[in-house]
Amino acid sequence: MTDLPTRPPPDEAAERQPRTRASAQRRIDQLADEIARHDALYYLRDQPEIPDAEYDRLRRELEALEAEWPELARADSPTRRVGVRPGGASFAPVEHRVPMLSLENAMDEAEFRAFDERIRRLLGVEPPVEYVGELKLDGAAVELVYEDGDFTIGSTRGDGRVGEDVTANLRPVNGIPARLRGGSVPARASIRGEVVLPRRAFQRLNRVREERGDEPFVNPRNAAAGSLRQRDDVDLERLRSLEFRAYGVAEGLPRSVATQTQALETLRAWGFALSDEIALCPGPDAALAFHQRALATRDALPFEVDGTVFKVDRLAWQDEIGSLPRAPRWAIAWKFPPQQESTVVEAIEVQVGRTGALTPVAKLRPVFVGGVTVSNATLHNQDEVERKDVRVGDTVVVQRAGDVIPQIVQVVASRRPHGTRRWQMPAHCPVCRAAVVRLEGEAVTRCPNLDCPAQIENNVRHFASRGALDIEGLGAKRVHLLAEQGLVKRVSDVFRLDVATLAELDRMGEKSAANLVAQIERAKRTTFARFLLALGIRHVGEGVAELLAGHYAGDLDALMAATAEEIDATPGIGPTIAESVAKFFADERNRSEIAALRALGVTWPKGERRRRGEGPLAGKTFVLTGTLPHLAREEAKRRIEDAGGKVTGSVSKKTSYVVAGADPGSKLAKATELGVEVLDEDGLLALLPS
Repeated sequence: MTDLPTRPPPDEAAERQPRTRASAQRRIDQLADEIARHDALYYLRDQPEIPDAEYDRLRRELEALEAEWPELARADSPTRRVGVRPGGASFAPVEHRVPMLSLENAMDEAEFRAFDERIRRLLGVEPPVEYVGELKLDGAAVELVYEDGDFTIGSTRGDGRVGEDVTANLRPVNGIPARLRGGSVPARASIRGEVVLPRRAFQRLNRVREERGDEPFVNPRNAAAGSLRQRDDVDLERLRSLEFRAYGVAEGLPRSVATQTQALETLRAWGFALSDEIALCPGPDAALAFHQRALATRDALPFEVDGTVFKVDRLAWQDEIGSLPRAPRWAIAWKFPPQQESTVVEAIEVQVGRTGALTPVAKLRPVFVGGVTVSNATLHNQDEVERKDVRVGDTVVVQRAGDVIPQIVQVVASRRPHGTRRWQMPAHCPVCRAAVVRLEGEAVTRCPNLDCPAQIENNVRHFASRGALDIEGLGAKRVHLLAEQGLVKRVSDVFRLDVATLAELDRMGEKSAANLVAQIERAKRTTFARFLLALGIRHVGEGVAELLAGHYAGDLDALMAATAEEIDATPGIGPTIAESVAKFFADERNRSEIAALRALGVTWPKGERRRRGEGPLAGKTFVLTGTLPHLAREEAKRRIEDAGGKVTGSVSKKTSYVVAGADPGSKLAKATELGVEVLDEDGLLALLPS
């Protein structure tokens, strides 16, 4: 037995075989034409419409029909050829002196063991056959020809017999030596291998393309294959990101080489990089173990890998077994469970996160991909939906790699039903019905309602956090319990809690309840800056809250009545922050909640803060490091800023003072190096107004 993921049950409609000659002929013609179309998209345009798994199902259905009705098989059937013949006049044709064949596939352990039995039957041997196991890299197959050791021509696979001359585009590729190493090289060597794009390079190139406003690549394979077929405006950075991995020698092997293993060592000696994982497998059990190891590490590999490849190790046995028109009999590709599948978008729903972010989620017709059944895929935001143009009813390609959240990577536009409409983010939060907000320059749409049920726990935790109202004892677990029990449905409910109610909660007790109520009561007397921070307004952190508190001198009514333009006039406040603040206070739900908080006794002194830059420490920059004997760091920072000073996190030549306590760390050493004056707590207190 094996712990490999099993394939899902086949779709009965797709697997059902026609029973009459006429219906068989219709289906054979339909499949042959459809596969030919997908071959052209894949090999000539590097723009596949469907994932490999769906393509494999189409091909296997055609193979089964042709096996049942051999007299109906077309002469130009895709099952009888490799790839497609190069089209157009962009690149010169190159004839492969030894055909570049494809590989037959095994989809599970049973099919691989059937392959092994067939090999032993053809050879007439009983002992286990030794196979060389390699990773099946998902890239573009090429042939490199070396004459007298020099790289002279490189070509694509094409239809297996004629490819395209892409020598110029192959020369910058990593792993392709201009000259073979070693003292003894053949007069002519034909090297076969795969050009691949590492995952990191793929992600980097896509980031650059998105920044330029270009369409990102769908996957590394398309990016790699497309790179080789660049004709005008060649992207050298893209070509230099590619890597070549050799896997075979069609011509030029020394006569002393008797096995595939020795052939790979010859390639290494000539200067080629090989697959990241190679193993000699004595029999099917060892091959199974190799496949399982590769599958387990699939997502950690530097390249996209879609399976393993096993080849009979003895070259003499390879010759004895021979080849079919399309593929050698002595090798097989054992495919991994697909990480991409196609399905249909049945609806697009919006989820509201705990921070108020609205995320569109595609509800999918369930599909088995990446080892699990997937029925949802995130669409991230409105811009992503528009970029991919995802609509309800669309057929889409869904990807799931490892534990990554499933995502839609491509819309199959040719299958779009008539009458579909572009999707738009709703104008109101689907949970609380508040008008949603999307600030200029931001991709995320948010619900600004302070009391939105979808984000109440997050809002209450922030409200009670140390930088805000600092309610000790109101941490994440307790907030969750209060929300779960229905005791806190809005932020102001915190100030309605009493000892009797809290004492009834699990693991609370009367004493703990009384302590928490005392902390809540203390938190009612705060500062204007802390209150503004506690509200959780987008872009309003501690520094911005202090700027607003100083400018409006504790007058919340004046701030709530201000327009975005008026708020923007506050020194240090920009238009994005001003817009966010104005929209928050314009929401009637937020104004109502603020009124409730004030009615419950939350208060602060007006005019309690100086405007930034005013006071005895104006123009002075401080850095705090270590633990002071009596002043908490937040308190020290507040008193410095109240006196007009500025507190930063790093020491530089512009630093006025470093205030050092116990265990000061590297900042003290930096101050000494730069000659910055160092103060202890008493020195700081001497500078601060009493």
